[in-house]
Amino acid sequence: MKYDNPEDIIQITPLWKGERFANGRPKVPDDILRRMRRITLEEAWSPLWRRGYDFQFQGDFQTVHPKLTIVGRAVTAVFVPERPDLNDALLQYGNREEGRQGFFNQWVIDSLVEDDVVVADMFDKIYKGTFVGGNLMTAISTRTKRGGAVVWGGMRDVQQVEQIANVNVYHRGVDPTPIRQVTMTGMNVPCRIGNAICLPGDVVMATPVGVLFIPPHLAELVVVLAEKSQVRDLFGFERLEQGAYTTADIDGDWTTALWEDFLGWFRSSEKAAEYRSLSWEEEWEEAKRRERGDGPSDGAPRA
Repeated sequence: MKYDNPEDIIQITPLWKGERFANGRPKVPDDILRRMRRITLEEAWSPLWRRGYDFQFQGDFQTVHPKLTIVGRAVTAVFVPERPDLNDALLQYGNREEGRQGFFNQWVIDSLVEDDVVVADMFDKIYKGTFVGGNLMTAISTRTKRGGAVVWGGMRDVQQVEQIANVNVYHRGVDPTPIRQVTMTGMNVPCRIGNAICLPGDVVMATPVGVLFIPPHLAELVVVLAEKSQVRDLFGFERLEQGAYTTADIDGDWTTALWEDFLGWFRSSEKAAEYRSLSWEEEWEEAKRRERGDGPSDGAPRA
């Protein structure tokens, strides 16, 4: 068994065709992460749901900074209850064969780089399941700049961690005990967080309402569709306030006349300025086909 094995990571992320880290972990571009930080969880969730990714969201977390959303690339860790023979064998292997120092959770944090988010399955263990505390969160802050941790388990030193403003921890509970009686069986492997699954390199969107894990090969599509939803909402809100359309007009399939109104607004409104890299050719052609009767709408949500 190898930890953080490039061959394994590449094997389980074959749909990612972009840049990778040295260990094979997908490296979603910085610009996609930047744009992801300005969209909502529901806007990001919808494209995944419509494409059959049913198990990417998990709620029921506590958090250190309730209003701070974190977005970054996943570094995963999977833990099980300690069995002495397995625990000793894996600790010795990591120390002797891979040159790692300290305990398992320290191995994970020592591997982090900018914009990483630790995703750790501690099998919902809180007592002696405290994956991070003050020292390790300071290290996460230094290494990731704006990342953090999502822990299906516990944390400690909350009063210290509250003073670290640039990162966040999503966790299941707080306990003063140190981490004990756990063994890490995988690093950068598939990781279960409650009812959700996370792979290494997934984009983690951890928000006050819960955590979403976005496959890297879908990250750009998610951002584009979410931005389109956002800017259409801005137009719709404005036109509804003006009484120009009904809610049925805005929420239904747009006519070509409505699209013409939107596109004129999109080219000129200050509200749309930051979205002008978006293209609407596909939507415009679909509206024309629908009015010609070439094919019915599928009635699905627009994202």
